[in-house]
Amino acid sequence: MKTMKWLVQREFWEHKGSIFWAPIAVAAAIVVFIGSTVVYAINKGRFGGQITVNGHMADMTVAFNSLTPEQQQMFVTAMSSGYIAASAPLFIMLSVIVFFYCLSAMFEERRDRSILFWKSLPVSDQQTVLSKLVIAICVAPLITIAVATFASVLILLVTCTALAFGGVNLFATVLSTPAVYLAPLQILGLLPVYALWALPTVGWLLMVSAWAKSKVFLWAVGTPVIAIIIVKWANQLMGVGINADWFIQNVVARGLLGLVPGAWFGFEQINPDLISAGKHIDTSSVFVQSWMTLTGPSVWIGAIAGAAMIFATMRLRRWKDEG
Repeated sequence: MKTMKWLVQREFWEHKGSIFWAPIAVAAAIVVFIGSTVVYAINKGRFGGQITVNGHMADMTVAFNSLTPEQQQMFVTAMSSGYIAASAPLFIMLSVIVFFYCLSAMFEERRDRSILFWKSLPVSDQQTVLSKLVIAICVAPLITIAVATFASVLILLVTCTALAFGGVNLFATVLSTPAVYLAPLQILGLLPVYALWALPTVGWLLMVSAWAKSKVFLWAVGTPVIAIIIVKWANQLMGVGINADWFIQNVVARGLLGLVPGAWFGFEQINPDLISAGKHIDTSSVFVQSWMTLTGPSVWIGAIAGAAMIFATMRLRRWKDEG
């Protein structure tokens, strides 16, 4: 256990810039952009000033009070349950960070010959590969969730402050809504779902990283693209009968896009109405529907394939130590 902890710490410190500092930098940019936009709007009188309601000019207080109680509640609910969506770019960036981390995880130590040093230590190939797996599907997502939650809360507070300048004080109403506190916990609760759906992609990228002598990105992305071309060519010229669309969605997309949070809705073709409440995303519905995807065989078949590729990565690391 101590060895694994040390290996994970080593991976974290070696990639701290992309795993830790990059999300913080992007989150700071998001908060500054939204905050400066709101401040600018207040100074120009466009936020909290007069707005048009039914063709007449009115201030924000009058406009908000003119809504029905149901509409006011919908507005508060949308702010309370959907505020974490403001940090959506961080979760998209997570998939990019983990993608390139996995591509370089095994390849770089062979290229700079540091693998010879690490193999001289009493650390097995299995432990080394598993430490990289933990970084990809656990540590990096946890850091992103923490940073995204902090940034989203700041944005929510800035928005409530801006509304207060317009005469609509929603601090007490929003902060007393359970959804505000449940949303980050529900995102955190999706980590096991994310890990299972990401396993095929992580396994594929680590295996290619352990095998390829050069051009790792081309091998990882180009091979599936060539496979699609071969399948389509075989169908058109030879009448093999392979469903190209099924192959693209269930093999290629699963192998390359599994790191994108929420991609499982596309894989399982979930009806968008099941994860939305009106015009905003309902995090409770997202949480429930995400866990429901684990009842199908697709995720488990992919997880088994990913585990097999991770095992292959361990074997490759044992024998491929050339630069």
